[in-house]
Amino acid sequence: MKFLIIRFSSIGDIVLTTPVIRCIKKQIATAQIHYLTKSNYSSILINNPYVDKLHLLEENFDELMRELRDEDFDYIIDLHHNLRSLKVKRALEKKSFSFPKLNVEKWIYVNLKLNMMPKVHIVDRYLETLESFGIKNDGAGLDYFVGPEEVKEQDIPVSHLAGYIGIVIGAALNTKIFPFLKLRMICQNLDHPIILLGGLEDAAEGEKLAAIDPVKIYNACGKFSLNESADLVRRAKLIVTNDTGLMHIAAAFKRPVISLWGNTVPEFGMYPYYGENFLAHQPEPYDVIEIRGLRCRPCSKIGYDKCPKGHFKCMEQIKPAFVLDKINQRVRGKIT
Repeated sequence: MKFLIIRFSSIGDIVLTTPVIRCIKKQIATAQIHYLTKSNYSSILINNPYVDKLHLLEENFDELMRELRDEDFDYIIDLHHNLRSLKVKRALEKKSFSFPKLNVEKWIYVNLKLNMMPKVHIVDRYLETLESFGIKNDGAGLDYFVGPEEVKEQDIPVSHLAGYIGIVIGAALNTKIFPFLKLRMICQNLDHPIILLGGLEDAAEGEKLAAIDPVKIYNACGKFSLNESADLVRRAKLIVTNDTGLMHIAAAFKRPVISLWGNTVPEFGMYPYYGENFLAHQPEPYDVIEIRGLRCRPCSKIGYDKCPKGHFKCMEQIKPAFVLDKINQRVRGKIT
């Protein structure tokens, strides 16, 4: 049975599809798993042993369709469910199963502030697309695989080799980012080695934070590839993060997470996901820090470049002292 799974973007969303890949591969003996995504996200899946072949969306859509037709798939599992994935399904003319995005429920929550979202994680909703195949959630959580050449232990300071806290300072949109001045207070007062994580766009702010204490704080923003950064996440004692792809990578590695939420909300179903097998032994692997009860929140299912109300209360009202207390609690007593 030859499956094509479609999810074009982004980092976190693709990581959240990995239980689908694994469960098909392990529960259907003859399954071949092909995965279609954008070329700039290929590194997320390149080392995944359950993926037999990657197909990459670049500029030439017609050439990609010819490539996919030649594969003669039996089934398409559409976990993106947008106009582009519809175009792929129409071109291939194979039986397909599509993930319901619940856009109406999200619109109602964002615009009317009525929460009609099911109390189900998006991973379990992804897996519901496989019910007709008899596929069950194996409880193993998310997957992330890093190649041996991407291990970066030798490239971080010796002072951090005995253990560090990873702090993710960026996000795709500004209304998901914890304010710089508050983050600086945390870095100043945290008595533990810190590695700052993020992309090249976060490097300048990372340097400002690292200047607080160049021995304690190492700025890794923009210095490593995604998989190299993922390996730094894997070896961290704790990850403090905005609502980002690295939050889901941390959950895949079963690292403890403190998640900071701005305009988005966990009720959208994309909070850290560990799987029932892990939760049976570690029932509280993460903290959600958010300001509840704001009339303007959530203001978007994704985010904005700036707060549409101009006050950014969802992040500004989070107290650094409270975040520090949560960090210290986990470092002292709950880290595995």
